[in-house]
Amino acid sequence: MRIFLFAALLTINSALYAQSCPPLLQHQFKTLKGEILDLCQYAGKPILVVNTASKCGFTPQFTQLEQLYTKYKDRGLLVIGFPSNDFRQELEDDKAIGDFCKLTYFVEFPMMSKSSVIGKNASPFYQQLRAASDTMPKWNFYKYLIAPDGKTVTAYASTTEPNSPEIVGKIEAWLPKK
Repeated sequence: MRIFLFAALLTINSALYAQSCPPLLQHQFKTLKGEILDLCQYAGKPILVVNTASKCGFTPQFTQLEQLYTKYKDRGLLVIGFPSNDFRQELEDDKAIGDFCKLTYFVEFPMMSKSSVIGKNASPFYQQLRAASDTMPKWNFYKYLIAPDGKTVTAYASTTEPNSPEIVGKIEAWLPKK
């Protein structure tokens, strides 16, 4: 009987968890450090998603991304990087990517394991971002800003810098005041 009650509670908790977490955020990812990041933990908060590449002309944007993360993380912003070799400018493996990001740009925001962001091999998360924003990454450092509702997604071209007024303005409007 106790096993049945425990199983019933788990089922109810799982159903409640799924209801409170929008479908777009119902993903877990392995970070470059081997940890698991559950996006549902960030439901109700803005999330800036960026596909990155270590050998791209836009790679200096890591500095601005880290500045945004440092400035707003305590108020709820998640900046999350997805290394990808879809445009043939990423290093070979997660260790090399992690070392590069940490040693060159002092990146502390979560960086996920290398994955695909375009085409038929795009991760399910990136397929959902594409559907929600009606656009897929056209190059490295393409950005998606997910609103706290976990449904509204705004896409930004690689040329839009992370500290641009368009991005920062939306982030600041969504974050709790100090």
